[in-house]
Amino acid sequence: MSENQDVTQEEGRAEFELASQYRPEEVEGSVMAKWDAVKAWHAEPGDEGEAYGVVIPPPNVTAALHLGHALNNTLQDVLVRYNRMMGKNAMWMPGTDHAGIATQTVVEKRVMAEEGKKRTDFERDEFVGKIQAWKDEYEGVISEQLKVMGSSCDWDRQRFTMDEQCAKAVREAFYKLFKDDLIYRGKRLVNWDPATQTALADDEVEMKDVDGNFWYMKYPVVKQNESDEWEETGEFATVATTRPETMLGDTAVAVNPKDEPRAKFIGMHVKLPIVGRIIPVVGDDYVVIPDADSDDAKAKMASGFLKVTPAHDTNDWEIGLRHELAVVNVLGPDGAISKDHGWEDWDECSIQELDPVLGLSREEARKWIVRWFKEKELMEDIKPYRHAVGHSYRSHVAVEPWLSDQWYVKVADDRLAGAALRAMEGEQRQELDGCVWKSGDSFACKDGRAPQGDWEGGLTFFPNRYAKTFQMWHENIRDWCISRQLWWGHRIPVWSFKNDEKIDSRSDEQLKLMLETLVGMRNEDRIALQHNQTEMKGQQRQVDLSASYICVRSEDDEAAMQLLEDLGFEQDPDVLDTWFSSALWPMSTMGWVNDRALDAANEVLQKWNPTSVLSTAREIITLWVSRMVMFNVYFMNRLPFKHVFIHAMIQDGHGQKMSKSLGNGVDPLDIIHSHGADAMRFTLTSMTTQTQDVRMPVDMVDPHTGETFTPKYITASGGHKVAAPEQEFKGGKMISSYGVASGVAKPSEEAPAARNTSEKFDYGQRFANKLWNAVRFSLGNLSEGEQVEGPVEPMDEKLGLADRWIIGRLAKVMEASSKALKNYEFSVYTQDLYDFFWRDLCDWYIEAVKPTIKDNGAQKQVLATCIDVSLRLLHPSMPFVTEKLWEALNVTMPKRGIVGIDAKGNELLMKAAWPKVNVLHVDEHAGEIFDKMQTVIGAIREVRTTYKVAPRQEVEVSVKGPKHSIERVLVDGGFAEALANMKLVAFGDDVEKPADAASATMGEFEIYVHGLIDAELERERLEKRKGDLEKSVGALNGRLSNSNYVDKAPAHLVQQTRDQLADAEKELANIVSQLEAL
Repeated sequence: MSENQDVTQEEGRAEFELASQYRPEEVEGSVMAKWDAVKAWHAEPGDEGEAYGVVIPPPNVTAALHLGHALNNTLQDVLVRYNRMMGKNAMWMPGTDHAGIATQTVVEKRVMAEEGKKRTDFERDEFVGKIQAWKDEYEGVISEQLKVMGSSCDWDRQRFTMDEQCAKAVREAFYKLFKDDLIYRGKRLVNWDPATQTALADDEVEMKDVDGNFWYMKYPVVKQNESDEWEETGEFATVATTRPETMLGDTAVAVNPKDEPRAKFIGMHVKLPIVGRIIPVVGDDYVVIPDADSDDAKAKMASGFLKVTPAHDTNDWEIGLRHELAVVNVLGPDGAISKDHGWEDWDECSIQELDPVLGLSREEARKWIVRWFKEKELMEDIKPYRHAVGHSYRSHVAVEPWLSDQWYVKVADDRLAGAALRAMEGEQRQELDGCVWKSGDSFACKDGRAPQGDWEGGLTFFPNRYAKTFQMWHENIRDWCISRQLWWGHRIPVWSFKNDEKIDSRSDEQLKLMLETLVGMRNEDRIALQHNQTEMKGQQRQVDLSASYICVRSEDDEAAMQLLEDLGFEQDPDVLDTWFSSALWPMSTMGWVNDRALDAANEVLQKWNPTSVLSTAREIITLWVSRMVMFNVYFMNRLPFKHVFIHAMIQDGHGQKMSKSLGNGVDPLDIIHSHGADAMRFTLTSMTTQTQDVRMPVDMVDPHTGETFTPKYITASGGHKVAAPEQEFKGGKMISSYGVASGVAKPSEEAPAARNTSEKFDYGQRFANKLWNAVRFSLGNLSEGEQVEGPVEPMDEKLGLADRWIIGRLAKVMEASSKALKNYEFSVYTQDLYDFFWRDLCDWYIEAVKPTIKDNGAQKQVLATCIDVSLRLLHPSMPFVTEKLWEALNVTMPKRGIVGIDAKGNELLMKAAWPKVNVLHVDEHAGEIFDKMQTVIGAIREVRTTYKVAPRQEVEVSVKGPKHSIERVLVDGGFAEALANMKLVAFGDDVEKPADAASATMGEFEIYVHGLIDAELERERLEKRKGDLEKSVGALNGRLSNSNYVDKAPAHLVQQTRDQLADAEKELANIVSQLEAL
């Protein structure tokens, strides 16, 4: 056994000894082993109890978890443990996400750093193998972190978004959407990440304010002469732009037709500098009309002429469609100037002028073009301008609008976005297109349509303000780009025609037979076709397969895939957006692979889908929550979850979101190392309000000395504040977590990696220590003296004022804790328990019963039950320490309880019942008296503090007031004197204040603490206070005698003034009395 525990046998009664100091590292491992030995976290569909299911938001396998993950997983565990104790069949599904872009990027960086090679230096399968090895490593790290944090996931059900089961679900979902024409391929502008060289969906783009400029560049106006040659007229169209480098792809200049001074240019042409391209001036209402006096920053900065670059701006793309403009793409996938990716008129341009800019990065190209315009005196002006620019949520570089062929999901279709809107709970969404919500949450459609399923109206957000985010997203949603130019991920299961030679090598009969086989496969629902134009005419070969996209349903259908390859088809090289597989997470993890998975044989899916709650962050409401709702409803006609709880965001000390990619995350194991898992969990839970994010100032721990210090910070390339990679303190050099995560610095024996910590977790650590020490002290009292078996009656004659008061407080905290967790009010839950255990139980009750509990068996039962219930209520947030203390309590007092409190026991606290109040007699009168006693004792303690009386020094006290009231409050209980460390020398209506006594007034009592006052000094103090009060009374009387104030001021302010006057007059009278006494 560890130092923290020992079981001895003395006089036939077992005693469980706890170490004098709580050491989390000695408790947590043994407790976890006990849970694992019986798989206390495992659930089966056939187990008793109402289903309560949670699927973990799968962490990315890019790196270890940080405190943001610790927060969310702690909150999920609190909910799962609470509901498990409530008797529900609780199952928490763990798992990880392959995180396509992010994981491939970190592996590419590692391979480049260690081997000096790029991804393209490897065969695809070879490089994917390297990513798989990375995944295996960090999947293990993440699982271990979750276990050490105390996450009671069902570890027998762990899943991965690319494991065999999930992959089958992804393939089936794609096939069905493809077949139902909800997936299509299209050419359009996409959000392109030049760093990872892949497309991004709209909700993968983060807008960031950056400091830039408006450049005012002059384009010469030209006209055709008699020889049809273009010549300059001497006029200029001055375009204003924040992106000079894209002017190479301009195919028009636009003017607002309502802009009278410039409308005359519509129909004219300009010659594009550097390029030499002749482009038209078109009229379009989108163009902002200049207005120097406008409050609109764009109007202030506008020139009235808009350069139109359809290939590199989404708004310009729309203008281009309206005016049928040419589309010229001047950037390559890496963001550099390129003639090879859609610069259709390259041969007609001024190649000699353009040659120096080819191959330059977009940043260098901007500098070169600005310099060129200045040298040619075509730069009219440059004005600073701060504006929002889209950045990749993974690489954090500015994204490019880039013309590309990609795969899309028609999420704007009513079957998807419309269904997501109809899923919203009635109070959170008041109106729907064609539908209305009626009182009582009943759903009706204006067109008489019945609800499509019982899922309609079943989705509720906590806090409810996030329902608006969800609603607005679906009301303005655009089709979702799902293809990514990566190697790591679910490869798109679509084949397209690429190879004429394979067709030409076939005879007509062979080809006919192959095509007939293909048609048969379609009829058997093994493949699906889009835009099929395949046909045979007689013996002549007229086969057009170029417009066909063929999706193969099963990855095991080797025959279909081989046939397609024999016909010259090749599989799309791209992979699916990570969020596609994540959108299926509540289904795929539970065994959904096709419609047949919905039958009764799949007990897991039937039992726990829909799940009970999703706990997640607000930034992925659109990325993930939306798509899970759409997919779960579309494929299964049910919600993926009933509740969505949006938790606060963990920020670092600079207010930046903690992020793996930024390298500013704190490993939860660092906090567990310095404070313990329960301290971390309790602190994080207590910080979770429904209104505020959590800022977490972070310190470092010197690995050489163990001392804590504040690290030095630098600004990283992305503009984020991070701890400098290399740090130095008293003990020597070390590497920060940012240095390790970014790969900028490598730990060594001389400069090891430093752990992080934060004083924020001292709060939880202090409470864990208090819990341990208080229970340890109580168990010592419970094991001695008179013993009675529980449960005891709450009105037992041996129970006094303090006992009956604490029983009432216990009932209230039980009710409050349950209510808080049902409403996802985590900070309320922890605060209520903190106040009950530390204030009510430890500061008041235990102190009150110290003199009597040894010889009062009924009182022992009350204390034991208070500890029992406290451990149960605290267990969801502090599972390790409560489980260990529960074991000790079971040994010390196995038969305990109070009649009216239902709390079924178990050897393991994790499997014990959540306590409930049944029919409990609460002595409200005792509660009122004890509350008054607390107030009086509090006043005495405050006087002691004011006059710096040592805690151990007893003081004499007399109290003026109704004698019977004083007896009930301070005498009958028999413990007030001990709690205040006082001797009550006199009480009653005739008590006079001693000259040397300090005083306090509490309701009907005037309290005198003897021997603290110098009469002359006290007289001076009272006279000064009297003068202040007389001034206040005069001012308040004057205000109330003013009829304008009384008649015109708000009624509540007038009443407030009257109350202030009454209080001031009362205190003044008391001061006068005290002066008379002196």
